Amino acid sequence: MRIARALWRLVLLLALVLACLVPHLIARRRGPSRWPRIFLRRAGQIAGFDVRITGTPVLHDVFLVANHLSWLDIPLLGGATGCAFISKDDVRTTPVLGWLAAQNDTIFVARERRGEVSRHIESVRAAVSAHQPIALFAEGGTGNGKHLLPFKPPLFSVLLPPPRNILIQPLLIDYGAATSLMVWPDGESGIANALRILGAPGRRTVTLHFLTPFDPGDHPDRKALAAETRRRIAEAMEVRAQAASLVGPSAV
Repeated sequence: MRIARALWRLVLLLALVLACLVPHLIARRRGPSRWPRIFLRRAGQIAGFDVRITGTPVLHDVFLVANHLSWLDIPLLGGATGCAFISKDDVRTTPVLGWLAAQNDTIFVARERRGEVSRHIESVRAAVSAHQPIALFAEGGTGNGKHLLPFKPPLFSVLLPPPRNILIQPLLIDYGAATSLMVWPDGESGIANALRILGAPGRRTVTLHFLTPFDPGDHPDRKALAAETRRRIAEAMEVRAQAASLVGPSAV
């Protein structure tokens, strides 16, 4: 039953791609397209997730920095905010996924190639200058939902000096009782992970906690900026964990 459910959801996702493709390509000829956001929002719903938002999202001139648990973070966050993402360069060449990511104006970066950092920074600055919200999973990998991995500071360089009136808004992605489902175990393949998540019965709610934004210009360098952003998300994660321990997992 789980495999059948996962395959049915994959069929629905394929149908969604086909339904959004033509209007998206037409819209792009005239300017920015709203169809990637529509696609991402519906993809999250097809996967069995509803989004709840706390706090006030800043949707223009903002650098969203979030924790990272799953590939599903992307459609859930992108559908809720219309943001573009900063992604590892190898995603660009991944069949289907690379093309889909490019349609949402993803900024691909080769994090291990220090000589290309300045070019990536200019790409991010161009997106920020177009008033597009940019999202970064600063851990550089998927965590366990309970503790944050170290943040990678290099791409925070784009914010020093900050272009225009850009803000950083820390963001906690909280799957609540579904956290154990979303965690990507070591050794699990991408296909197995997708089938496991898409095959899960019922509907679940993910909460996007938009934390208080702050001015990156108040911090002296990229390491301090990364540390402050991580501190705020870790603090929110701890508050959530304490609340969950008081009310029980079924209420989270």
